[in-house]
Amino acid sequence: MPDRYQSYSELARKEVLGTDYRVAVLAQDGSEVAILAPHGGSIEPGTSEIARAIAGTDFSLYLFEGLRPAGNYETLHITSRRFDEPDCLEVLRRSSIVITIHGCEGSEAEVHIGGLDIVLARRIGQELSAADVTVVKPSRRYPGTHQMNICNRGLEGRGVQMEFTSGIRKKFEAFEIARPIRNVLLGRCKERGEKVADMG
Repeated sequence: MPDRYQSYSELARKEVLGTDYRVAVLAQDGSEVAILAPHGGSIEPGTSEIARAIAGTDFSLYLFEGLRPAGNYETLHITSRRFDEPDCLEVLRRSSIVITIHGCEGSEAEVHIGGLDIVLARRIGQELSAADVTVVKPSRRYPGTHQMNICNRGLEGRGVQMEFTSGIRKKFEAFEIARPIRNVLLGRCKERGEKVADMG
């Protein structure tokens, strides 16, 4: 289904902030990691919760959430390579490691992992697999390799895109999905000399 709006500015002229959608930013000073859910709330249900659980109090969090009583995806979805909400772009300008959380159709309980940060994507995939989560990587359906994809627009020009099927969002609680991803990110931060909380 094609997006109704090709940019945030188009969307903002028609839809009402605080009524149809909301934007939330929780910046963590000193963190180089940003967790984004650009289709949160009722656009792709469950993605806000997963993003919050991954970010915790360690990583910066960005949410664009649908609030409409119906038709959130059809009305508010802006594809990742055109997603240009200003607060999101500001988060990207100060983040070296970017993870985007999306939802996709599919009864199978699996996650599709893409993006240009191949090393980080591989680590996350391995950790999820060890936690008995079915991982599709590389994802042909959701490669996340376009340079303008928001997962690749942080300071390093590469990030990780994660697409969680409806099946996995029903099977697992957000914290169960988040734990292995957090472990990888916390380990990555320690490698880079960044102060982080304890693992887990």
